[in-house]
Amino acid sequence: MAPNPFTAENVAAQKAKYAEAGQGQVHAFYDSLSDADKESLYLQLEGFDPKKINEYAEAALNPPKTDDKAASVEPLPESATASILDSKQEDLDRWYNYGLELIAQNKVAVVLMAGGQGTRLGSNAPKGCFDIGLPSGKSLFQIQAERILKVQELAQKKASSGSEVTTPWYVMTSGPTRGPTEKFFQAQSLGDLLPNETEQDRQKRGSYFGLKQENVIIFEQGVLPCISNEGKIMLESKGKVAVAPDGNGGIYKALREAEIVTAGGKTTTVLKDMASRGVEHIHAYCVDNCLAKVADPIFIGFSAEKKAQISTKVVRKRDSTESVGLILLKNGKPDVVEYSEIDQATAEAKDPKQPDVLKFRAANIVNHYYSFDFLNQSFELPHHVARKKIPCVDVETGNSVKPEKPNGIKLEQFVFDVFPQLALEQFACLEVKREDEFSPLKNKAPEEGLGEDNAKTSRRDIKFQGKKWLVEKAGATVKSEDGVEISPLTSYAGEGLDGYKGKEITENKI
Repeated sequence: MAPNPFTAENVAAQKAKYAEAGQGQVHAFYDSLSDADKESLYLQLEGFDPKKINEYAEAALNPPKTDDKAASVEPLPESATASILDSKQEDLDRWYNYGLELIAQNKVAVVLMAGGQGTRLGSNAPKGCFDIGLPSGKSLFQIQAERILKVQELAQKKASSGSEVTTPWYVMTSGPTRGPTEKFFQAQSLGDLLPNETEQDRQKRGSYFGLKQENVIIFEQGVLPCISNEGKIMLESKGKVAVAPDGNGGIYKALREAEIVTAGGKTTTVLKDMASRGVEHIHAYCVDNCLAKVADPIFIGFSAEKKAQISTKVVRKRDSTESVGLILLKNGKPDVVEYSEIDQATAEAKDPKQPDVLKFRAANIVNHYYSFDFLNQSFELPHHVARKKIPCVDVETGNSVKPEKPNGIKLEQFVFDVFPQLALEQFACLEVKREDEFSPLKNKAPEEGLGEDNAKTSRRDIKFQGKKWLVEKAGATVKSEDGVEISPLTSYAGEGLDGYKGKEITENKI
């Protein structure tokens, strides 16, 4: 919704609205600002409802007391689950073919959550731009774009009408990552954000990585003001509110409300654009997983066959102490419970039917299926508190503050907080192999050793997967001990490698 025009009358109304909500400090320096900065602050504040912000902060800081120890937790019932590890091949084939048919009918879209920067990786560029050190030099964005290209190609062979198969890719960014992400997709220079990137590198990846520009839609998740420990909206500078992205749960509001411009120049929203394309099934995942099977036909077919409103992929928890959230039933509703909320006895409990595996083992990897009908509705999610050190301006003195300890909170929503709003029969869960589908990029790689969840482990997992495909599916011999990188344009999930049957592979990429 467009803000009210910047007029003296509207500024006075805004000041009164914020003062009435006890947040008048946001205008503390308004009169000293330049005309341009006055308008900028006014327009920023128009994007928030101060009464709503107060409600969010109050609910997050003083949540209703619940006795989590008394909560009933159980694994999801077999009726809502399946596992790649022990499913019959005929089931896997049926799901794959059904999912591929839906893709061929242009009923599938992909949503990528890509709002994070690579700060923890030692980069200020969007995390999707990160080069994990593969022989090809491909970024996470390029790997995932090429998986879409490949799955479109596979589906095209199934398309009965002969029309072009299109799987639109909706890329959700944050304020700091939107501009650089758009430049990266357009094969433009990111300057100091990627200082080692050459013109040759940009030409090599090409504009939109070979996808059509009109089918790559970049949009921005919302932000919320940072709140002081006293419940006050904080200022980053005299003319700017301190804000933070509203968490991965902000995806739902952004799909409904964030404005995008179509190839024809029309302003619309993501969900309206999906509707105009006839999309009925959506796959959503996080950018930092280099093994993500983008628009996975098996997952889509499984979820559609179940008639699920939401499905989620999980991997098997490594052991009882792994620090991961678990997808389960909490008080009879699908939910995610953090590892810290489960006592040791529950964490260590074994499955009565499989005594060698944990009873609670469905580790959340933030990889979801949604029906369009589900996303095309409004619902409220709770806000959670993240206590942070937030640089700000002291509204009493006007001095800049660089805190040494947390001085405020950021409000965020979690994508899984919508799960309990579903009836059990609307929810489904598919267990997949960790080594095939989950290798997150979270940390900076150590100079020595392997570490966990970093560029070294991501690179290892992609090359190990390539070696496994060649050996197990093609009967090839791979000479390199650390494996081989297989381009997604060559194979989506191990298919199409017959040409390497019986061959000795000495290359480190194919």
